[in-house]
Amino acid sequence: MKTLRSAACLLVLAGSMQAQPGLAFDVNTGKAPTEVVIPNVIPVIYGSVSPTAGDAPLVLRITTLVTNSWFDAIAPYHPTAVGAYSNLPRQAPEAATDANRNVAIIYASYRVLNSLLPQHKATWDAMLIGAGLDPDDDSQDPNTPIGIGNLAGMAVAAARERDGMNQLGDEGGRTYNRQPYADYTGYAPVNSAYELRNPSRWQPAIVTSGSGIFRVQQFVTPQLRKTEPYSYDNPQVFQTPVPFASNASHRQAYRAQADEVLAVSANLTDLQKMTAELFDDKLRSLGFSALFASQTRGLSLEQLVQYDFVTNMAAFDTAIAIWNEKHRYDAVRPFSAIRYLYGDRPVTAWGGPGMGTVDELPASQWTSYLKVADHPEYPSASASFCAAHAEASRLYLGDDDLGWAIPVAAGTSLVEPGVTPQAPLAIEFPTWTQFERDCGQSRLWGGVHFQASITAGQAVGNEIGGLAYDYMMQLLSGVSE
Repeated sequence: MKTLRSAACLLVLAGSMQAQPGLAFDVNTGKAPTEVVIPNVIPVIYGSVSPTAGDAPLVLRITTLVTNSWFDAIAPYHPTAVGAYSNLPRQAPEAATDANRNVAIIYASYRVLNSLLPQHKATWDAMLIGAGLDPDDDSQDPNTPIGIGNLAGMAVAAARERDGMNQLGDEGGRTYNRQPYADYTGYAPVNSAYELRNPSRWQPAIVTSGSGIFRVQQFVTPQLRKTEPYSYDNPQVFQTPVPFASNASHRQAYRAQADEVLAVSANLTDLQKMTAELFDDKLRSLGFSALFASQTRGLSLEQLVQYDFVTNMAAFDTAIAIWNEKHRYDAVRPFSAIRYLYGDRPVTAWGGPGMGTVDELPASQWTSYLKVADHPEYPSASASFCAAHAEASRLYLGDDDLGWAIPVAAGTSLVEPGVTPQAPLAIEFPTWTQFERDCGQSRLWGGVHFQASITAGQAVGNEIGGLAYDYMMQLLSGVSE
């Protein structure tokens, strides 16, 4: 029951975490990442970046650059470590206090957040003021925690503002389009939302957030494949197997993988539905599994920073390789394949929110349990992120144990509110291996991926999770390249 209660507290934190200015932060005994920075960043991500925290490219960019700034900010207080983008003077052993680390972490976060999300400067100012610090202190003294934090954060921001992601809207030689994160690669889908010209290729879906407002999907940040990774040089080395069954000319295999999605859809359990919803939210799944592990294992402030950085970096670097493969194959999503195969003919599948399984559902009306993401199908990004996260966790923590049990109250589904689950249940991950496996399968349960896509994504994630760990260990040993 101790694990269950701890998980319940974390889910409350995940759903309602926000800054509490009235509570003083103790730099001597507190942990700035979890008590100052995260409570301010999470509401901004949900409020103005991704309402469901499912838009992985930008969510992972924010979490990785922020945790990178933490790592670089405390590297000078480590006996040998260097930052990923800064090599500040080694501080005397007596200066290696949590008070100094906390101050450096907060100022480094402030500099990176103002680079990533400058429109929220008032929030970042309030974050510092709430911690008893001065947001106008721009000291660059490399021998004080404020100066170290500012320098570390500025170095990370400077290195990443033009790293291929088009954060400032001026990369790729197309300076007339100054929209942050706009595509500069010239990607265009083969299919339109209204016509499936090539049933092997990705078709943008018509999606809605309600209120009668619809939009046609665009491949979100296809330039992610051109973004600079941390732990390897070239994403081209992570080539996945050709998605044979997604080629419509292989008719039998094409139909078989589509039928598997329909069969799973027809037999969804409440546990599968809620697990799919959990992993669709990258903060609740990736972020809070790491927070749970760090709390239950009693990680020090320094260890917390290292662990958060390596897991975020692992997923970030994996995303770059996965986007390279998504662009290369531009593969069809299940919803397009199913409609192509069966048209208006009846199928047996989940009928939509609150409808349960429907025996005579026109295939053209079939929809996945989860909303389909704004990018091609193969390989699965979510499966790859979880695999990278799990592998980095196993390596850093030294074993496979997780012990995370997440209680879910009846009727709390976001897809089927008031209906699912019919009774309280618990989502349990005794090990990181189970976490990784269920995360991957949740994409099949959610109807947004084929099985081959999940398997391919996990293989890439596992490999890059190991590379991310090796890279961080090099930084800790004092090797920056």
